[in-house]
Amino acid sequence: VQLQASGGGLVQAGGSLRLSCAVSGRTSSNYAMGWFRQAPGKEREFVASISWSGDSTYVVDSLKGRFTISRDNAKNTVYLQMNSLKPEDTAVYYCAAKYGRRSMRVGEYDYWGQGTQVTVSS
Repeated sequence: VQLQASGGGLVQAGGSLRLSCAVSGRTSSNYAMGWFRQAPGKEREFVASISWSGDSTYVVDSLKGRFTISRDNAKNTVYLQMNSLKPEDTAVYYCAAKYGRRSMRVGEYDYWGQGTQVTVSS
């Protein structure tokens, strides 16, 4: 499975971005997806996850109301809609895939994308 994240960029505080993660390879397998982020000098942290069917999602409490995760299995793509962005959201955002149930744990994901930079200016 190969993951390609895109959609990052430079945005002013209060703006929005939608990240995409295109999945290729063994797309016939059932896999949950997650978004994580890593700011300079900090550990990679969980942002959101979604089940294979898309009917189960979770966004970390601190980002609820601003971030939304979704997926379109017909397009083999997962999205992260980010609204009301803040400078503290600046980070490299990674998408990841795992077989089975969705998870918040970095170590449980089997495949990772290359990351896309999100920079929010004040």
